Amino acid sequence: MAKTMKRRLSSSEEFEVMRMVLDKFLWLGVIIMGYGFFVSISKTIAEGVYYLVGGALLLIIFAWFVVKEFEQLR
Repeated sequence: MAKTMKRRLSSSEEFEVMRMVLDKFLWLGVIIMGYGFFVSISKTIAEGVYYLVGGALLLIIFAWFVVKEFEQLR
């Protein structure tokens, strides 16, 4: 039985993979905020603010995570 060698990713390749995955979560935050703007316009501002705040929190959390990982690679 032959041993298979697993290829290890370099730190820059690992960061690129992580960035692509987190980019999808950032898009999710933008979509949630866009829906919040739509709700604010079509219904009441109070209803839309919940979505806006939720989307903003999601963007802040994941942006912080990306910056933290980027600084860790330096």
